[in-house]
Amino acid sequence: MIHLLLAVIYLSFISLGLPDSLLGSAWPVIYQDFDVPVSFAGIISMIIACGTIVSSLFSDRLTRSLGTGRVTAISVALTALALFGFSISPSFVFLCLWAVPYGLGAGSVDASLNNFVALHFSSRHMSWLHCMWGVGASAGPFIMGHALTGGQGWTSGYRAISLIQICLTAILVVSLPLWKAKAGSAAALDVGVPSASDGQPEDNTPLSPRQVLTLPKAKTAAAGFFCYCALEQTTGLWSGTYLTLSRGVPAETAASWASLFFLGITIGRGAGGFLTSALSDRQMVRLGQAVTACGILTLLLPMGNTAALAGLILIGLGCAPIYPSMLHSTPVHFGAARSQAVIGIEMATAYVGTCLMPPLFGWLAAHVNPGLFPFYLMLLLFLLTASQEALWRRTSAVHKCCAGESM
Repeated sequence: MIHLLLAVIYLSFISLGLPDSLLGSAWPVIYQDFDVPVSFAGIISMIIACGTIVSSLFSDRLTRSLGTGRVTAISVALTALALFGFSISPSFVFLCLWAVPYGLGAGSVDASLNNFVALHFSSRHMSWLHCMWGVGASAGPFIMGHALTGGQGWTSGYRAISLIQICLTAILVVSLPLWKAKAGSAAALDVGVPSASDGQPEDNTPLSPRQVLTLPKAKTAAAGFFCYCALEQTTGLWSGTYLTLSRGVPAETAASWASLFFLGITIGRGAGGFLTSALSDRQMVRLGQAVTACGILTLLLPMGNTAALAGLILIGLGCAPIYPSMLHSTPVHFGAARSQAVIGIEMATAYVGTCLMPPLFGWLAAHVNPGLFPFYLMLLLFLLTASQEALWRRTSAVHKCCAGESM
């Protein structure tokens, strides 16, 4: 039964990734069809992010009330509806309207599902499951690129992904008894559920967002998620446009090349699952940051499109272990009973990053130079590294203090 549930969770992560890369790969065509400025992709991204922020903030209460299985099924259904709405939108305004249920569906499932995996499964499963997100995120641009090169248009690409999401929703509904059985079990599959990292007692009372932010280290952890998701979303959303406007790559080709970033994430998370047996979450994050920096620097090499392609793959490989390792370490930093509430805040802050930072680069691309793309990514990476190092230093200090008191 556990392995069957794992298979369902793998499919759920694929469903999370499928829509995430569609807008970036289709936008070079969409903005011309609707005759809007290229920077307007940031508006849609911002609306989606606002919806995810709202639903993430309420994820703790929703999950406690409905359970992870129901939250996941409802969220995927909302996403399927929104994607179908994208495919029939006659104007940019309608894209904005359908972005609302898209965002609301994405936030709760992200927080609820990630906390479920962090508590019940080992780090390798978190890495491999997020690899499945990469499978979905990589498949999205390929499906969209096929629709564009085949002359079917970007609406067909969105409609195809919507149909896939509908099928996944049906599977999730059928699997609801499996989620209940796992939630009712006190034993974790591969990893023990950690206690509070700050030595304070824990209970199952839901925490409000304000209460979560008063916890030690909560703001530092949230800052890390802000920076990481800003970096990832900016890369996914604007790499195709960067290739077109700065590198002279045709829009149809750029749509497929942009998927190399997500392909790098997918390969990296598949390999990262094996590395977790030898490296800790902190070491996995550091490794990812180093590879990401190499990828960004590669974009700056005067080697034409070869460097651009290699750089996008390296950035994807570097991003691969960062996000799952940060999520998996949340119970270590804050304890099992608090992790759902904290992950909800982390997700909300992450989506604030996706809400603000990609549109900011869109403004820079339109009014300054799209060639600033690599420098923008490097700044986000620097801030991410600083916040993560500060978080782990504080956690290590608390553990040493608690160890000293127990002696």
